[in-house]
Amino acid sequence: MFRFFKIAYVVVHFGLDEFLLGHERVHGLRKLIGALFFWRKLDQPRAVRLRLALESLGPVFVKFGQVLSTRRDLMPPDLADELAKLQDKVPPFDSQTAINQIEKSLGKSIAELFAEFDPQPVASASVAQVHRARLHPINGETGHEVAVKVLRPNILPVIEGDLALMRVLAVCVEKLFADGPRLKPREVVAEFDRYLHDELDLMHEAANASQLRRNFKNSDQLIVPEVYYDFCAREVLVLEWMNGIPIGKIDELKAAGMDLKKLSRFGVEIFFSQVFRHGFFHADMHPGNIFVAPDNRYIALDFGIVGSLSDTDKQYLAINFLAFFNRDYHRVATAHIECGWVPKDTRVEELEAAVRTVCEPFFNKPLSQISFGFVLLRLFETSRRFNVEIQPQLVLLQKTLLNIEGLGRQLDPDLDLWQTAKPFLERWMNEQIGWRGLIATLKHEAPQWATLLPTLPRKLNEVLNQNHTELLLQGYKGLMWEQKKRNYLLAVIATLLGALVFSIWFR
Repeated sequence: MFRFFKIAYVVVHFGLDEFLLGHERVHGLRKLIGALFFWRKLDQPRAVRLRLALESLGPVFVKFGQVLSTRRDLMPPDLADELAKLQDKVPPFDSQTAINQIEKSLGKSIAELFAEFDPQPVASASVAQVHRARLHPINGETGHEVAVKVLRPNILPVIEGDLALMRVLAVCVEKLFADGPRLKPREVVAEFDRYLHDELDLMHEAANASQLRRNFKNSDQLIVPEVYYDFCAREVLVLEWMNGIPIGKIDELKAAGMDLKKLSRFGVEIFFSQVFRHGFFHADMHPGNIFVAPDNRYIALDFGIVGSLSDTDKQYLAINFLAFFNRDYHRVATAHIECGWVPKDTRVEELEAAVRTVCEPFFNKPLSQISFGFVLLRLFETSRRFNVEIQPQLVLLQKTLLNIEGLGRQLDPDLDLWQTAKPFLERWMNEQIGWRGLIATLKHEAPQWATLLPTLPRKLNEVLNQNHTELLLQGYKGLMWEQKKRNYLLAVIATLLGALVFSIWFR
């Protein structure tokens, strides 16, 4: 409750009632608030007041502002420009505090750890700030230049307070609103809780960075910095220093001769590669975390929040995307029913017609004329009619897709998202479901079969003997069932043997 009243105070103090009570119908209430809080000074522009309010409320609200800053199609330009400062220009904490944190976490002095250390942070965000440093030389070589990320002190209690309030609000939404159970607000908050706590453990971020670096090894589209694990702890992360231009600085990219159309296409392909090839994706891709290297490749930074998808999620997402791109709305409807996102008794024809009504107007349009925010809003309205259940594991994916759209819109407003993504998805589906996918699956399963097949006779004997006493009592009927079961198991063994021979042949 204390946190709730603090949020209410910040809203009033910074004059955010201008946003909440802007409609003519509640104009009188806004006048009343202005009279009650006559002492407040609102001499700064509304965008600055909004940014300062989000900064004062802490990391959760700062992240909300970061997401808003990428949606220039939904936000007025003055708000989007000001909120962009939340990406890497949050006020830093004291440098000596950062040094003390590093020395305490790593058990050595700054001089022992680094040949050079700049006490002035080069970037400061909602959860941590970054300092530039250089490692001591090894074997006569020049020491590597590194980025030292330090967690903000005493940040956990603030986040816990915000999450506690979000849990209360989630219960209220679930209990008081008709759509509450369908939206699964408590599960969504629980997912957000888990990702935020993961972000507060920099060893978790180090592991995420290493995984993403392996996934994009030798990539011509994305660079992921190396992690120096000897200098990492829960509160400190040391990464390879990366030189590049922030993706949001379009004028600098143009001046450097970067191919913006190619970059926009790379962004879409990187997103789909992470989601469908790896099932592991960077889920905080706002402009403050993306740079462009001199060779026209992306540089990914800040790996505190990542998402992962199961094979089932990937398959159904790919089916849905391809069906959308092919305007096969019937397949979209049946896929939603098959994966349990809508009730089994839903009429396919009605769902098909509803999806067609939302999506058809947006095809064959450049990205400049398409707002995924608007499409998602329309789809959300449609989902209410059919009781579509929100999938908590896909919330981060939706957020990342919106970030990608924001980046693509800035780089190349004429990017045709459909034509860029469709060939990739078709190749992926062929690899997973076509004959290549069959061979790959057989090769992958062959080691398990080699272990399983020699034990099948023993397991078969155990299955047939475990109910021997019952079989005598059941008589002829039971005997016939055991015979059927034996035949079935023999057929399974024959199939496995055939598949094993097939996989060895193609290996």
